[in-house]
Amino acid sequence: MTTTATEKSYQNISLVQDGDLAILTVNRPDKLNALNNETMAELECAFSGIAADSAVHGLIITGSGEKAFIAGADINELAVLSPIGGSKHAQHGQKIVRMLEEMPKLTVAAINGFCLGGGLELALACHCRVASPAAKLGLPETTLGIIPGYGGTQRLARIVGKGRALELICTGKMIDAAEALRIGLVNQIAPEGQSAVDCAKELIHPPKAKAVSPVAVAMAIQAVNRGLDMTLADGLNYETQLFGLLATTHDMKEGMTAFIEKRNAAFTGE
Repeated sequence: MTTTATEKSYQNISLVQDGDLAILTVNRPDKLNALNNETMAELECAFSGIAADSAVHGLIITGSGEKAFIAGADINELAVLSPIGGSKHAQHGQKIVRMLEEMPKLTVAAINGFCLGGGLELALACHCRVASPAAKLGLPETTLGIIPGYGGTQRLARIVGKGRALELICTGKMIDAAEALRIGLVNQIAPEGQSAVDCAKELIHPPKAKAVSPVAVAMAIQAVNRGLDMTLADGLNYETQLFGLLATTHDMKEGMTAFIEKRNAAFTGE
């Protein structure tokens, strides 16, 4: 019998399935859900399982408790790194965060409370971000004499622009959810009375929206991710290749047939 991604037990995270959504919670509330080495190893295992689990069509990441999403990395571990150890630490963290960015299903960070340092870097790798009204976001690494090492300098600039990214990184300041929404760092702020997780669920599955093809979603994510590293001409060419590949899928035939027959599509992800 095949083990699904959500059947494995962890010490520092929890992973449950809600319909076709996986909800991953970093569960170290006494440490404000800080990312230590053990937690990163569990995230790596969980991301690998979720990516391969055909029963999961979307992933929501959040933090345990109301105070923090993830309030950064474990400073005690960072403080003793050598130059070579620091480089290897950053490389390994980038590899794990990259797994999230390349997840072939929509990923949403449900940001509750403090989202700082490595926590914001993890959220930046998600395809979308929603925040509670009380959320606080920032990259305070320069106040510790370092810079973001899990991709923050690269992804933040791509999302909010060079000037705003340098302002946040070089001052180490925190911003609130309203400012994060204004500069495009988050997609939505959860309405009063609604949790960030519930808001994330509605982002992935909007009320009354038609079903979407899992294989089309996976290729759309791939087109955007790869295209950002290409010239426009190369990106357009890559898009045409993926468009052609989708014409070979069952989901494309089902989607078109359902539209013509004026019924809801029954996608299988094939």
